[in-house]
Amino acid sequence: MKSGFKIAPSLLSADFYSIKDSIDSIVNKNIDMLHFDVMDNHYVPNLTFGPVICKAIKSRCPNLIMDVHLMVQPADQLIEDFAEAGADIISIHQDSVIHLDRALQRIHALGCKAGLAFNPATPLTILETVMHHLDLILIMSVNPGFGGQTFIDHVLPKIEAARTLIDNHNRSILLEVDGGLNHSTLKTVAEAGADTFVMGSALFGHPNFPDVIDDYWTILHSL
Repeated sequence: MKSGFKIAPSLLSADFYSIKDSIDSIVNKNIDMLHFDVMDNHYVPNLTFGPVICKAIKSRCPNLIMDVHLMVQPADQLIEDFAEAGADIISIHQDSVIHLDRALQRIHALGCKAGLAFNPATPLTILETVMHHLDLILIMSVNPGFGGQTFIDHVLPKIEAARTLIDNHNRSILLEVDGGLNHSTLKTVAEAGADTFVMGSALFGHPNFPDVIDDYWTILHSL
């Protein structure tokens, strides 16, 4: 059994009428990370959450790791805003900031861990120059913007390639995958090398929520 797996429920798929109850339910299932999708209806075709909501959740759940994924352009100012709001991890896209190296350094200077996200068609080549800045690599296995999409199979070789790069590097870096994860795809993604799994509709939208989380832990712990 591999250790260190993390399930990061995506707030995007939660019941907004009862967010507090949804968050309490996942915390009670040995989950310590919440994935926070920030969309601006510009970089991606949707509009979601701002720093105020992040701050409210963090103030009530200080031990919950706030995993903020900025799908906005430009992202530079929101790096500052979400760090102040209590983000623990801030992930950005190469084309969402003016200077990637400077932005990753700024995330660390603000006391957060730095992540770099890759859309399905974005190559990993930039990793050669920024691995020393990273705490997390986020591989999108759907095109960003909406929950409930189907896993894109041709992303699997990219996950495997990212795992090889991490294993050949002397820095502890999480490999996170987001998009289309469910009972059918979770094991395959884990076997490809991922250790952190963003789960949205397959978790919050499941008729057996929150007990379905136990099923996902069982899959991961069997590896």
